[in-house]
Amino acid sequence: MPSVELTPPEVARWAARAGLPLPDDRHAAVATTANHIHSVVAVLRELDFGDTPPAGAYRAGKEKHDASV
Repeated sequence: MPSVELTPPEVARWAARAGLPLPDDRHAAVATTANHIHSVVAVLRELDFGDTPPAGAYRAGKEKHDASV
């Protein structure tokens, strides 16, 4: 999936569209943060979880507690 970074004007437009108008001095900071989050999520999407069961399959009450590490 190609990655295109958000620009400050795009961030302002998207924020206004969502009903969250930003002051002009915040556009660049929000764009930087959004681009960083996008890069982290992109790395997570590349992970292969293989046979890892979904969280719903985990039963916390059936754990055995002991002192060994």
